Amino acid sequence: MQLRYVFSELGQGLRRNLSMHVAVILTLFISLTLVGFSVLIQKQTAKTEWYWGGQLQITAFLCKDHDTNPRCAGEVTQAQLDAILAVVKDNPDVAKYHTESKEQAFEKVKELLGPEKFDGPNPPATAEAMRQSIWITVKSPEVFESVESSIIGLDGVAAIRDSHDVVGKIFSALSWLKFGAWCFALFLAIAALLLVANTIRLAAFARRKEIGIMRLVGASTLYIALPFLLESLVIALIGVGLAGAALGLFWKLVIHDLLSKGLHFTPWIGVDAWGYSLVVVGVMGPLLTLLPTLLLTRKYLKV
Repeated sequence: MQLRYVFSELGQGLRRNLSMHVAVILTLFISLTLVGFSVLIQKQTAKTEWYWGGQLQITAFLCKDHDTNPRCAGEVTQAQLDAILAVVKDNPDVAKYHTESKEQAFEKVKELLGPEKFDGPNPPATAEAMRQSIWITVKSPEVFESVESSIIGLDGVAAIRDSHDVVGKIFSALSWLKFGAWCFALFLAIAALLLVANTIRLAAFARRKEIGIMRLVGASTLYIALPFLLESLVIALIGVGLAGAALGLFWKLVIHDLLSKGLHFTPWIGVDAWGYSLVVVGVMGPLLTLLPTLLLTRKYLKV
């Protein structure tokens, strides 16, 4: 009987304040979609940085066998590699560095072009055809030239790539998109919280006589508040579902079908990034509705 009452009140509450609930759902949907969009941008930034390096990184490509660079007499030796690393380590303008093996470079190529293209007896490239490299992070943009000049002439170094010139504009655009999405998401999250508060207030006012009777017969606060909490949970689930569907469509139609097939210069995020964004919005959605409901029912359900 008690559960029947709770679900009966849930249905009546959803119908009674339908327009307000729709407004909360739409606001929550847009807010969560922007949050998920920011998460996707963060994942894409990390993937781009993994492939190309950060805005403060220099990549020193080392010599390999049968190198077309006239400065290279063959594969970089261990002695040459140690000498290069010693110069990098002693440079005061270097914040950190790490080496990348041929196998790691080959994995990046497969990630970019697709691993299926390297299957079979005669693949277009192998790990042995890749270059070893050293990825150097400098302390500020002003020291790029000095760090580059200190290693470009060393034996075993074939070429230098300044990642700032390669991906600086990409990172800048991604940063602005992420910042804008977070700002709009925060604004709409506040709007959703206010709408939830108004919904609870109106629902409590509409049921004030029933709440008073339940108080007189000894009903607990949790039992009285349960229909309100279930309403908030239903709203959250609908908002999360709509946001997840929108993010899934964005990943499929824009990233997978358009960008990844049209722009091959960088690897793009996969479906796992969409799954991660779905987890984030799946946690945030109930938090944005249940927490204010728990707090406000203490105030509005007192008779």
